[in-house]
Amino acid sequence: MADSRSGPQPIHSRSQGRRQSVLSEFIPESLPYPPSFLATSPIVREILARDIAECSSDDDSQTQVSDAESQTDGRPEDAKLAFHPNGVAYGSGYSTIAIQGLDRPVPNPREVEDSLQAEISLLRDNAILPPKHPRSQRNNVFWRLYRRLFSTKIKDHEDPEPIFQDAPVVETTPLLGGGTPEVDETLPTPPAEEIYERFEEAVAAQAIKTTWQRETKTLVQYAAPLIVTFLLHYSVTIGSVLTVGRLGMVELAAVNLATMTASITCYVPVQGLSTCLDTLCAQAYGSGHKHLVGLQAQRMTWLLWILMVPIAVLWWFSEPILSAMVPDQETASLAALFLRVLIVGMPGVAALESGKRFVQSQGLFHATTYALLIGAPVSFALNYLFVFKFDWHFAGAATAMAITQNLLPLLLVAYVRFLDGSQCWNGLTRKAFSNWGPMIKLALPGMIMIEAQFSVLEILTIAAGQFGTAQLAAQSVLVTVTSTSFNIPFPLAIATSTRVANLIGAHLSDAARVTARVAIVAGFIVGCFNLTVFVVLNETIPRIFTEDDEVVGIAKRVILVCALMQIFDALAAVSHGILRGVGRQAIGGYANLFSYYLVALPISLSTAFALDWKLSGLWTGLTMGLAVVSALELLYLYNADWESAVAQAEERMKSEDVSNEAKLSPA
Repeated sequence: MADSRSGPQPIHSRSQGRRQSVLSEFIPESLPYPPSFLATSPIVREILARDIAECSSDDDSQTQVSDAESQTDGRPEDAKLAFHPNGVAYGSGYSTIAIQGLDRPVPNPREVEDSLQAEISLLRDNAILPPKHPRSQRNNVFWRLYRRLFSTKIKDHEDPEPIFQDAPVVETTPLLGGGTPEVDETLPTPPAEEIYERFEEAVAAQAIKTTWQRETKTLVQYAAPLIVTFLLHYSVTIGSVLTVGRLGMVELAAVNLATMTASITCYVPVQGLSTCLDTLCAQAYGSGHKHLVGLQAQRMTWLLWILMVPIAVLWWFSEPILSAMVPDQETASLAALFLRVLIVGMPGVAALESGKRFVQSQGLFHATTYALLIGAPVSFALNYLFVFKFDWHFAGAATAMAITQNLLPLLLVAYVRFLDGSQCWNGLTRKAFSNWGPMIKLALPGMIMIEAQFSVLEILTIAAGQFGTAQLAAQSVLVTVTSTSFNIPFPLAIATSTRVANLIGAHLSDAARVTARVAIVAGFIVGCFNLTVFVVLNETIPRIFTEDDEVVGIAKRVILVCALMQIFDALAAVSHGILRGVGRQAIGGYANLFSYYLVALPISLSTAFALDWKLSGLWTGLTMGLAVVSALELLYLYNADWESAVAQAEERMKSEDVSNEAKLSPA
């Protein structure tokens, strides 16, 4: 019996070198892959090695030993199907493609268990393990049709028996039909060690296949909780926009200008910088040095708080800058007021981004959701209380948002303190003020990429302000609506990247292709669903935000352009997720920047100003940019060499193996 610890066995393509397509079995010559994207792993090793060396006191050494001993016997190196939703910690909230992920995290015990269950599911689907439940052998037409459509079992889809062929009549056939209730033999599930070995043997023998039913079920299981989390997180912004929209057109325009400026100057850079914790915290936890998880989170929080000082000064004196951006002085003045109040919420924004990575690295993905389940309703209540009951008007909405921003990390702290996650927290330490250089070097690429993507939206917001207050107010409605709708395909893209990466890492390229096809179809369905909602409710949706007829009229027309954009938005997100899964995230990043700056932005500005399409022109350019992004990425996937992706994934994972004691132990 093969030992799974000996490493993955070489897999040879059944097509003998023929390149396989995601979209078709008949494909042209494929495009060559660029060099592997391996730059961050040495930095991660450097950071963790330095921290281990600095935390070598007697107390810390005892902590390290305790951490190592507390590792479960789950053999994380074999957890190839674990769910690592990196993107959950930095949901974008705007209609743009997310930044690429960093290194593949080390699985934690919870994810090891999830990986084990995923392997069991595939082994059962391929009849390598006995079924979980006794299976009825009814042979009537409807049961066979049900199995053909919904069963995840391979044997139900390979050479299936004719659906409408009558079953042979035998002595035991019931007179009233229905078939005999025969059952398959059900045996106990083998222990984890045996499952790992059987899985490796099956992979080496190319005996693992999957069905679109299995992959659909898996993607739904992965994406559903993320969709809830993302919608709850963005609901904090929605609450402020909905409340301000009741105050008037100028206020609605001002909140759009303020929140977009806050995102570009603060929220997006904070999210981009803190993405490095997706790797650092996960690698520290997975390597057995749990006390370093809290240290990394502390270090990033202090860094972000220091960076927020000049940003706070910029916000406090932002009125002259905003006045130069938009012609209406009242809008600029109110936006500056909103930003000044939001300064109070800055510490909470930084703490939440670090805190989400802190709990996520431990597999506590629902911790943020629980915090949002409390924080989101509180946000809506505070908006109503401050704006309408206390008569704070526009400043009340900003105050509600700032309080919520500080409340969410406190709720996360309460979860860690009283429920789970405290094992990685050793208290505040002065060591958090050392070893910043490598961390900043690791964090900067993420910040630059996501900042470059979001800057286009700020440019379009400023352009919308040139057409008057009503156009800017309508822009606020459209940005909020499209951002909300994007929180469905974006979690799907995260789930897709995880599943594809895991299957590629397990040398299951055929299964990864099935997942990619399912994800593309699912993205198209989601886009069509959003399109239908936008078209059918093209007037109802704007009236949820404002009663101003002029603003509603503008939004009603432009939302039809946004409706078409939904299909490309969803396809671009999903295709980027697939690229991230096969380690080709750089391709998506380049395609994204090219499409936004060389396609979307020129078309938006030319149609909006030269053709006088105004807001419709701005969104037309953005729609065409997303169409180009999705086309480029799908074309690349169409010509993708998946067997090469398997080989490169193996090399990439070797380079990212920071759990090796020789690399992590201090010199």
